[in-house]
Amino acid sequence: MKLWQKEYSVDEAIEAFTVGDDPQLDMRLVPYDCVASKAHASMLNNMGILTNKETGDLHRELGQIIKLHKEGKFGIKQSEEDCHTAIENHLTKVLGDPGKKIHTARSRNDQILTALRLYYKDIIRDVTDIIRSLMDTIAVFIQQNGNTPLPGYTHTRKAMPTTVGVWADCLNEAMGDNLISIEYLMDLIDSSPLGTAAGYGVSLDIDRDFTATALGFKKIQKNPIYAQHSRGKYDATIIHILSQIMFDLNRFSSDLILFTEPGFNYFILPDNMTTGSSIMPQKKNPDVFELIRAKYHTVVSLEMQVKQLSANLIMGYHRDYQLLKKAVFESIDITLSSLHIINYVFQKLKVDNVSCANAMTDEIYATEKAYRLVRNGIPFRDAYKQVAKELNDSKI
Repeated sequence: MKLWQKEYSVDEAIEAFTVGDDPQLDMRLVPYDCVASKAHASMLNNMGILTNKETGDLHRELGQIIKLHKEGKFGIKQSEEDCHTAIENHLTKVLGDPGKKIHTARSRNDQILTALRLYYKDIIRDVTDIIRSLMDTIAVFIQQNGNTPLPGYTHTRKAMPTTVGVWADCLNEAMGDNLISIEYLMDLIDSSPLGTAAGYGVSLDIDRDFTATALGFKKIQKNPIYAQHSRGKYDATIIHILSQIMFDLNRFSSDLILFTEPGFNYFILPDNMTTGSSIMPQKKNPDVFELIRAKYHTVVSLEMQVKQLSANLIMGYHRDYQLLKKAVFESIDITLSSLHIINYVFQKLKVDNVSCANAMTDEIYATEKAYRLVRNGIPFRDAYKQVAKELNDSKI
């Protein structure tokens, strides 16, 4: 039974279209909705709406749902639309009236927001953990290979000398900046929307501070209309920060596509981390980097999708919001998998010291030659012209 069920049944074609893939998407939210429901039940108990026994029974059965979900034994039917309905139907079937009472003082609107916030907080911690792991891996890579000379490039042409360590630390520092962005993101979303209901609060005297504290939120989202308006805004912010992470991986991947190419060969990707061609026997393709490079653009497009979906809407909930979850989930999955695979690649990546040394040709030291003349008192512009002439004459 649907939570909004009335005396009529929805046309099957309409139901299939409006429900979409929510039952599949909501499976990752089941434990979070159960945790939020436990806190909500405790608040209703404090208000005298639920008895101690009813609250205990609800807590026990919500814990059982979490266990069933973990074991792959809890599902969401298409007719139930979402995890909230499936959970309440289960509670009502097993417990009777307590299952009917638990929706008091809340709406599916603040339910989904609360479950999503709890999920996002958890999963963003996972993103933070793998970024820190990647930074540790890079630090080891630098310790082992950092002093190896490497040509630095501008305009895809040799420019000035650098080292493998400076090159790798570029990604490390970028990841450090991403951690700063994540701190801001966590502070932004760490607010409880539970109790804002459908966007206009409830007439009962509920204790929103109690549920916020019970769920580990730092604060409550005070304005009930803004709780709904934050949908799309918070989602887009999450994806934007994920896109910044993917942007760094995109640029890094482009480097490795080029620098593992046999003409450069500065870095060596193990054969078992490459793919082949169905027609060309010699091919060892860096598909992993090409896919990461492409996935950045996917995440950026998902950010734009969320911003476009949630723009131009007047106050309150709109069914348009249903389409936001998938974009955020996909962006999270892409970013996590990309971070994990780059971390793994970095553990296997080798530096070809000979190729790096051979690539340090004379012209790459042109600026240093000019600076040597500057140290002897020659104005930089004259030194610049003198070195440029010497290089040009050497080619004749």
